[in-house]
Amino acid sequence: MRQEYSSRRLSRSNVSPDPFEQFSAWFDEAVAAEISEPNAMLLGTSGPDCRPSGRIVLLKGFSPAGFVFFTNYESRKGRDLSANPYCFLHFFWRELERQVIISGRAERVSPEESDEYFVSRPYESRIGAWASKQSDAISSRSELEERFAEFKRLYPGPDVPRPPFWGGFRVVPDRFEFWQGRPNRLHDRLEYSLKGSEWLLTRLSP
Repeated sequence: MRQEYSSRRLSRSNVSPDPFEQFSAWFDEAVAAEISEPNAMLLGTSGPDCRPSGRIVLLKGFSPAGFVFFTNYESRKGRDLSANPYCFLHFFWRELERQVIISGRAERVSPEESDEYFVSRPYESRIGAWASKQSDAISSRSELEERFAEFKRLYPGPDVPRPPFWGGFRVVPDRFEFWQGRPNRLHDRLEYSLKGSEWLLTRLSP
């Protein structure tokens, strides 16, 4: 199963010297292309045992300060990042024949930032954050549903406090790779690497 890529090209002459600006431009194009969940990204981590782990999470904001997502801090990814904050984010926008890989170090966002996002979530999602002991083994689906019902009884109104074990991470990058599919598997790959306070731009062989 092979697909030929030929719709676009990528060169040093048509990208921004700032990788955050370049990501913003590509992200806007993915949104404009009406790709389903363009903010879906693979988060790759490794824990104390050095075994890699990956899962899809949703990007909830980005700026020159970094890329933010939210999760249960006691989940597998939360435990991994507590032990080893180095991680990567991988976006794949198939319709545009593009990938972006962002590597860096994750840090927790402030409690205030986590609170602000938590109150913006739907009521049921806030209840779900309390009900799910994310990544822990459970005996059955009914156990999870019973916990959900229990917390709905505990917090019947719209005001649901943020669980102390739930919040955001910000990935602060030191490397970006922008990948554009090209014919004959001769893909375009441009890497931004942080050296001191400067971003160095390099073309990589496919």
